[in-house]
Amino acid sequence: MMQWHRLLSTGRHAHHSLALDEIGRSHFHKDYDRIVFSNAFRRLGGKTQVHPQSQQDLAHSRLVHSLEVGSVGRSLGIRVGEHIREQLPHGITPDDLGVIVQSACLAHDIGNPPFGHAGEYAIRDFFRHPDHQGLLDGLRPLEQQDLTTYEGNAQGLRLATRVEYHLNDGGLRLTWPTLGALLKYPWHAGHAGQKEKFGCFQSELPILQQIAQQLGLLEQAPGKWCRHPLAYLMEAADDICYALIDLEDAVSLGLLPYEQVAQLMLGICQPFAVNLLEIEQEASANRRLAALRGKTMETIIQEVVQVFCRLLPLMLKGELSQDLISHCRPEVCQGIQAAKQLAVDKVFTNMSKLQTELGAYEVLSTLLGSFVSAGQALAQCQDEQQLSFRHKRLLSFMGDERPKAQDSQYEIYMRILDFVVGMSDRNAQQLARVLRGLE
Repeated sequence: MMQWHRLLSTGRHAHHSLALDEIGRSHFHKDYDRIVFSNAFRRLGGKTQVHPQSQQDLAHSRLVHSLEVGSVGRSLGIRVGEHIREQLPHGITPDDLGVIVQSACLAHDIGNPPFGHAGEYAIRDFFRHPDHQGLLDGLRPLEQQDLTTYEGNAQGLRLATRVEYHLNDGGLRLTWPTLGALLKYPWHAGHAGQKEKFGCFQSELPILQQIAQQLGLLEQAPGKWCRHPLAYLMEAADDICYALIDLEDAVSLGLLPYEQVAQLMLGICQPFAVNLLEIEQEASANRRLAALRGKTMETIIQEVVQVFCRLLPLMLKGELSQDLISHCRPEVCQGIQAAKQLAVDKVFTNMSKLQTELGAYEVLSTLLGSFVSAGQALAQCQDEQQLSFRHKRLLSFMGDERPKAQDSQYEIYMRILDFVVGMSDRNAQQLARVLRGLE
């Protein structure tokens, strides 16, 4: 079984000196601060969550979504910590668990490209396109798979451990528990399966191995480890927020009627003695829905905490395969699934969202087509001075973030993806227009 004294170690990735606790600021609070002040986190403010940001100011960006997920994650972590207080190592408090989960929640989307999940599919399809197969020549099979099944979760680990702050020298230098809680899929692309989900590129596989070793994660197969128990709480916080708040946005945008969404939420929380009179006193439909959403979240949080404590022995053995929501009471589990299905049926097919997703394909295809071709040329000649004028200018556009001639072809491509994926929706659109000669 995994042991809490290792799972909650205060050790830090790529630490160069022994960091001491400060008054009112623990090791785990430092993780939170480093993530909040990072460029990758700030850029989430310009990235789509579900609805195109130009439609309405109230629609969630990735940044606001991450903050809300962090709030829910903190509540889950603290409440679980109170239940298992006697199991915690000396010096670790329930509040520490709250901060660890909150930090992981804040960072869970920092690897997402512009335009949300549509951006992920656009990157995958670019590298899968028959006309682009020559770009993959020279890469090992698993390196090719990193690109053809590109995953924002793996990019998030790369940013956290290599790219942000200290390039190739620890990245954000987070504690091991925060990195463990961030790893929703602690395996490489070779174990992605039909859902094509993985959490580590080949470039970060040695780091994943180190994380697993430091935390005592159980190895299930070569290149695949079981989850850190707190990663289940990070996942649950994300599920709770996007299942409910995407629908709340849809009501604000006029895509769904208030009554339909309110009835769904009541199905989750009404069996748990919600005070409907208090909710009905709210002035407007949006205010009533916000109050009802708060009651619904509290209901789910209480249930998830109970499920976590009940299933903790399985987690410590690395034997829990499903998420926590799947083990909740039918009112909660089926309610969350119904919310997700309603979004798929009525929200994700909205015309403006479809237009945004089609635009994402065109924008990212333009960017990748230009920069990856320049990267391939650099890998082949290994001398930037021998590049064509256009390729030189493209790489110069990346500034200090551009790959070096001595880098491998795979690392050159990964540095280009770091650059492209880091853009906001608007910056990506603007640069694509420039490359097309439109501006």
